[in-house]
Formats: sequence, structure tokens, C-alpha cells
Amino acid sequence: MFSVAADPVQLGLVASLNRPGGNLTGTNSLIGELGAKGLAVLHELVPSIATIGFLENPNNPIFELTTRDVLAAAPVVGLKVQILKASTDREIDTAFVSLVQARAGALLVGNDPFFNSRLE
Repeated sequence: MFSVAADPVQLGLVASLNRPGGNLTGTNSLIGELGAKGLAVLHELVPSIATIGFLENPNNPIFELTTRDVLAAAPVVGLKVQILKASTDREIDTAFVSLVQARAGALLVGNDPFFNSRLE
């Protein structure tokens, strides 16, 4: 039994989603794909922006997957992405300073329990 937020095929847990093989069952929320979708939605909402920030927690096990998906999706919609990493409150503050310096028109925040616990 497994429950993962990333693609279990990319993680090497199963051979395919249709036929995982072995004696496995589980769920997958495919959160990694949400970063690229969020980028596309941001571009639709604010088509005039050229650069966006993507805030991600480097301690998240799917950090590399979601970052790669967002970076791959950016040229498709004509955006530049400023990757911002934060795993502490101080790093979040630093990321916002970088966001302003990069003149980003929007911020996309990765799905992470650390960030979710700081929503107000």
C-alpha cells in the first residue's frame, strides 16, 4: 500500500499507473503536476507578467520534481521563473526580498506542509 504526492512511476515505486505490478495498491494526488498547472493559471489571470517567483521547500522530497515541472512549463506559456527556496521563516523573508528584486509579477507557492502551516 502506498500514498504519494509525486508520480509513483517517476519515483520508481511502480512500473505504470495502469498496471503497477506486484501486490501494490495505493493512491496518488499527482501534486507535482499542479505546479505546472498553477503556472498556466497564473499566466491566464495576469497575462502581462513576464516573470513569476516559485517558492518551494528544498527539504520536500518532491522538490526537484515540482521545480523541474514548473521550469519545463514556463517557456510554453512565455514566462521566466525565479526559483525561491525556503525551509525556515527567515528564508521566506529572504525569498520575498529576492522576489521584489527580480521584479516578479506573481508568486506561485509549492504545496508543502511547511508553507500550509503558515497560511493566515
